[in-house]
Amino acid sequence: MTLHSTLAAVTERIILRSEASRAAYLDRMRAAQGKGPARAHLSCSGQAHAYAATGADQQALAEASTGHLGIVTAYNDMLSAHQPFETYPALIRDAVRKAGGTAQVAGGVPAMCDGVTQGEAGMELSLFSRDTIAMAAGVALSHNVFDAAVFLGVCDKIVPGLVIGAQAFGHIPAVFLPAGPMTSGLANDEKAHIRQKFAAGEVTREELLKAEMAAYHGPGTCTFYGTANTNQMLMEFMGLHLPGSSFVNPGTPLREALTVEGAKRALSLSALGNNYTPVCEVLDEKAYANGIVGLMATGGSTNLLIHLIAMARAGGILLDWQDFADLSESVPLLAKVYPNGLADVNHFHAAGGLGYMIGELLKAGLLHPDTRTVAGEGLEHYTQEPFLSGDGLTYRQGPGQSLNDAVLRPAEAPFQMTGGLKRLTGNLGTSVIKVSAVAKEHQLVEAPARVFHDQEEAKAAFKAGELTSDVIVVVRFQGPKANGMPELHSLTPFLGILQGRGQKVALVTDGRMSGASGKIPAAIHVVPEALDGGPIARIRDGDVLRLDAARGTLEVLTEGAMEREPATADLSAYQHGTGRELFSLFRRSVASADEGASVFGV
Repeated sequence: MTLHSTLAAVTERIILRSEASRAAYLDRMRAAQGKGPARAHLSCSGQAHAYAATGADQQALAEASTGHLGIVTAYNDMLSAHQPFETYPALIRDAVRKAGGTAQVAGGVPAMCDGVTQGEAGMELSLFSRDTIAMAAGVALSHNVFDAAVFLGVCDKIVPGLVIGAQAFGHIPAVFLPAGPMTSGLANDEKAHIRQKFAAGEVTREELLKAEMAAYHGPGTCTFYGTANTNQMLMEFMGLHLPGSSFVNPGTPLREALTVEGAKRALSLSALGNNYTPVCEVLDEKAYANGIVGLMATGGSTNLLIHLIAMARAGGILLDWQDFADLSESVPLLAKVYPNGLADVNHFHAAGGLGYMIGELLKAGLLHPDTRTVAGEGLEHYTQEPFLSGDGLTYRQGPGQSLNDAVLRPAEAPFQMTGGLKRLTGNLGTSVIKVSAVAKEHQLVEAPARVFHDQEEAKAAFKAGELTSDVIVVVRFQGPKANGMPELHSLTPFLGILQGRGQKVALVTDGRMSGASGKIPAAIHVVPEALDGGPIARIRDGDVLRLDAARGTLEVLTEGAMEREPATADLSAYQHGTGRELFSLFRRSVASADEGASVFGV
């Protein structure tokens, strides 16, 4: 199949834009490759320290006679998605020993849950945790004793942070090992309905908690298609997972077999063998273009409009929002998974999942087929699905058709002809919107603004009965420099109530929304942010704004509004408490959202 002209043009544009920075990055990786296995160069004392606790593996390590695998883990047992990783290191060590190698836990990285911190001060650390995770992964691998690495992580900032860290050690192979989604519980739409009823005072907190615990009920990733599951999709589209491994439930024989195979595969890709596949060669410009296509085709999380840019820059690749916008215009939406539909990721996987979708996009010329992956040369590997037989883990060709066209459709008959995310431009700057879950009748909103400097102010205004007519809620001074760019998903229940009353309603913010955001039109990641004096800082209550998702515009219509002096805000309350004082350096040095909101340079 001929490559789609838009994909070809966007990829070529990325290659040309990234030429100097990508070349510099690859030069650094080649220099690191040329030094060979690093542990042989350690002093005797250094080696003794590194191997002291390895027991029966100590002699093999001292002789440098086997491949050595580093494990970087985001395990903690507060996060359901990461709790399964508790048993992975022992499983991996045993698998690698049987394959003739050795493995050690190189280090751990922090992992926080945006679901726990929504609407709380801790959310202001969330975005910065991504770069903290990247640095922690760098520390874990800095002992420089490993021939390859596996990365254990799933959720919102954790996978992007691990990918950034992995690329700092891009001369060694990297395989990402997922934990899989929890089994289906209370339906996501019913959970959202009960949240709205609680916001309206129609159910008690006890009833709300009962519903939430029925939805989030066991080990594994949350089952809606938010940032965590968007991450898992990307790892397949970009070739860092084993094919078909993203959405296999925890605690199953197939999940364990995939973990074992992933560990062995990572070791087999090292420079000690004949199939050397460093991560710097997997994550190239084509892989990132494929990742953007996957994001659009699945209607994935808006958070990846920031994370993919930051991830790519760690490998010297420069993406911008126009790349996303152009691909969105050409990539059809093939999936309807909550919040874009009623199904969850288990239903999506059962309908044919990523293997079917990748096959459809390859046939349509909307993916680069010739990328390197941890499964081998070519993305065609990812149209296969794993299964267990008497011979152990093996692969077969995935389904040739969708098993549920209410959840997953072919490329020639999609849910919509364009992707799930759009770029917005206009006299308020640049922003993005998720349209895959927003009904057509809600994609154009023209209404007076009501301006807030804090999400709690907005919720208080709703509770006081002040938001009774059409309104565009503006919540500003929520950008990365102001307070770490928290998600504002706790606004969703009351905005949904307003929309349900028949009001025209939208959100405009320089902050973020949850990966679970859906039916409310929300122009988010507005740049320049208010703290930088961006146009959003000039809006006043009553100014008429127009958000037009179909045209891709966000504008203030009130004459003279952009000629005002920008507003200022007292941000002192954002500087301390719940660990915020530890991240003041991040707030001072962070880049804008359209540059990945990262503290790292290119």
